[in-house]
Amino acid sequence: MSAEQIISQYPAEYKKIADALPGQSIAWLALLRQDAVQQFSAHGFPSLREEEWRYTNVSAIEKKLFSPASSSEIGAIEIDSLNQYLIQDAWSVVLVDGHFSASLSKLDGIPEIVTVMSMSAALEQCADLLEKYFSQSVDSKEHGFVAFNTAWFSDGLFIHVPAKQVLAKSIQILHVVTQAGFMANTRDIIALEESAEVTVVETFVGCDEAYCSAAIMEVSLAQNADLTLYKLQMEGEKAYHFGGIYVKQDRDSRFTHHNFAFGGLLARNDIHTDLGQASECDLNGLYLGVKRQHIDNHTRINHLQPHAISHELYKGVLNQRAKGVFQGRVLVAEQAQKTDSMMNNRNLLLSDDAEADTKPQLEIYADDVKCAHGVTVGQLDEQSIFYLQSRCVDKQTARNMLTFAFANEMVEKIKLPELHDMVLAQLLQRFPQAGIQQDWL
Repeated sequence: MSAEQIISQYPAEYKKIADALPGQSIAWLALLRQDAVQQFSAHGFPSLREEEWRYTNVSAIEKKLFSPASSSEIGAIEIDSLNQYLIQDAWSVVLVDGHFSASLSKLDGIPEIVTVMSMSAALEQCADLLEKYFSQSVDSKEHGFVAFNTAWFSDGLFIHVPAKQVLAKSIQILHVVTQAGFMANTRDIIALEESAEVTVVETFVGCDEAYCSAAIMEVSLAQNADLTLYKLQMEGEKAYHFGGIYVKQDRDSRFTHHNFAFGGLLARNDIHTDLGQASECDLNGLYLGVKRQHIDNHTRINHLQPHAISHELYKGVLNQRAKGVFQGRVLVAEQAQKTDSMMNNRNLLLSDDAEADTKPQLEIYADDVKCAHGVTVGQLDEQSIFYLQSRCVDKQTARNMLTFAFANEMVEKIKLPELHDMVLAQLLQRFPQAGIQQDWL
């Protein structure tokens, strides 16, 4: 079956499952879903002809018909099997095959005025409030994955934090896919009112078979709100992953994102944010690729008002035939005077067959700004390796130590101790070395 035939099957399959999707009786959501289906039917998944997808070929996804799991099809999971992924000192929400699991989630103790509930429940209980935020940070016309998610999403999470509320613990969202051939579509919305503050951790894991996860998160930050968001993607080596985070920031708000992309055969991460007056945005990322992994990170920072600050540092470590992509774009609007923006992407290639494609962009329409970007792609410094060998360190351990030091800078930015240790363990698993592992864990 050709890719075109498979793409055409999705709208046909949609008609069969539409009635089972959450919120179908809500007029505004039904219109959004219908428009998204039309968008996807017309354009399908993104192609290499699109400039922002020129380095990432998703034809492999088009050749497989992934099926959204119904609530009756989701796999059975014991909580003990998830403990290795869960942060114990946090509230947790578990989504299995794209559906909220109340039995696996842990939400006791959240303040009553704070809303943390599944998207399906939110559509039943507070649809009017959701309408204020849904599809406000990203439109279905953005590209095919957004349209697909908008039409097919089966569940997700809604977090609403009222003004001046500061949550004492973080909230973890654990996405789990249990079976081959599933398409897990989730839609999350995080809305922080004025001066609210919260930390959220997204974690993606799954089985060792081919499946696809498409997770979109929309974030709304009111004046002086503060969100720290961590994402740890460590899915199976046959998995396909698309993750999109789209943020709107009001004046004086702060958004900090730490993105750790370790898993999947093909993974794409979009992080886009619109900055208001005097708001701040800090994007950090680490991607590790081995074998034939393809990991694509696409960031877009739109400075729309004066006095905003954005800092961005992404690092990639690529081995064997892995391919890493970084496309970072900073746009400074004409009225966004006094903008301060710095973007930096560094890539370390551990083999002759590894590849890094990097494309930083500055698009500036204001004349009183401070903006800069930098890019490096290279291999380990032979002089540094020789220096360590002269100190009685064998060559392979010397290479591992230098690689670890390069990547560990991003791990050290994690402020949650349990998450820090979890990410560090993933890093050391990829660069094992005697002595270091025991000392750091």
